[in-house]
Amino acid sequence: MNLAKEIDKYKFIVSAKELADELNFSVYLVGGFVRDIILNRARNDIDFLVIGDVKLYSQKFANKLGIENVVIYKNFGTANFNYDNINFEFVAARKESYKRDSRKPEVEQGTFLEDISRRDFTINTLALSINRNNFGEVVDTYNGIDDIKRKIIRTPINPLLTFDDDPLRILRAYRFASELNFSVYESVNVAANKLKDRLEIVSQERITDEFMKIIASPVPSVGLKLLYNTGVMEVIFPEVANLAGVDQRNEYHHKDVFFHTCEVVDNISQNTDNNFLRLAALLHDIAKPQTKKFVDGIGWTFHGHEELGARKVKPIFRKLKLPFNKINYVEKLIRLHLRPIALAKEEVTDSAIRRLIVAAGDDLEDLITLCRADITSKNPDKVNKYLQNYENVMNKVRDVKEKDKLRAFQSPVKGETIMEVCNLKPSKKVGEIKTAIEEAILNGEIGNTFEEAYEYLLKIKDDFL
Repeated sequence: MNLAKEIDKYKFIVSAKELADELNFSVYLVGGFVRDIILNRARNDIDFLVIGDVKLYSQKFANKLGIENVVIYKNFGTANFNYDNINFEFVAARKESYKRDSRKPEVEQGTFLEDISRRDFTINTLALSINRNNFGEVVDTYNGIDDIKRKIIRTPINPLLTFDDDPLRILRAYRFASELNFSVYESVNVAANKLKDRLEIVSQERITDEFMKIIASPVPSVGLKLLYNTGVMEVIFPEVANLAGVDQRNEYHHKDVFFHTCEVVDNISQNTDNNFLRLAALLHDIAKPQTKKFVDGIGWTFHGHEELGARKVKPIFRKLKLPFNKINYVEKLIRLHLRPIALAKEEVTDSAIRRLIVAAGDDLEDLITLCRADITSKNPDKVNKYLQNYENVMNKVRDVKEKDKLRAFQSPVKGETIMEVCNLKPSKKVGEIKTAIEEAILNGEIGNTFEEAYEYLLKIKDDFL
């Protein structure tokens, strides 16, 4: 790949190149931007390494691009601005030292080599010159290009030092592996295992951000399995780590819930970019360890794991500092994930289908997507059978919706009408009568129309008064 040709496509590069020569600074594009050019990935962040006055270079560059707002971070020797929906970051060559109780570095001026060596992984140590005399030349001190070709995550220096300085890099290693489908150097895994408890100095927000990026990756199981195998999952998400383990009694056994869950998350990731639907897939069996019971003649059972699992969602969201407005959505999917398969029988009633429609609401399609992803059998006949069962359920849903026009169910008879007919004031009794009408509609005793619901009100009101 001709990297000079690739970066020359960006209209701002001419200004960056001219300014570097005008100020007689050595300027490089570094890190993820160079890596992603080689990998042909989308690029929204650009890091410039400036051997010179970062503040002067970034402000003059911003002026050339018509940018007024440049953020200067004096303590870290960096500057930042946005241009054309791209985040521009400017750093001076620096070296860093860390205190044991903090991942925030103490920064000193350093050499080019010291700056490159402080970076997390070899694939992020590439530096691409934009000076006119060696434009497009790559400085590859730690064989990052070879590691990209070999699809390997490796640290430029001893991983024990890399992770001890900044333990968040442990999660970044597995996030990159998951995003890029790369393997991880064994010394990196060993260091991650040894230093996993250092993650205690990292803020929960940063840990969650990296974890959710793993969930958002094309094949999340790559990162999830690495986290589990190195013991890191026990530190950052013990509820998921506890899913692992296969029990066997006589001829009875159940599949390892952790590895089943990894398959479910991978399955659903092929069909949705909704990260909270993917998270629901990760958590759908989260309560199986607590509900596991061996019954003679039957085998292993997990009765009630869907309800207990739904109740675990809120504490998990609190701990991970995830947005609370997504709690009800994830709770609902976990609570209902066994319901559709129970409705696949031919003799199922319209009433049962109505209840599923009302319970799932606008999230019914997401629920079925989760249910389909939950099929992890290696038997293709069994997989096809289950998929057809879910298709049968959705056909019944469409039939009932067509018959009942139940897209947004609520009682056609409002509380005001009930109070007027029954001569009642606002009270619990009004709610009970309204619920009775709704139950009659859900059970198919009356149609979902005002006329039939009103007639039913007149019929039952004396039972409540």
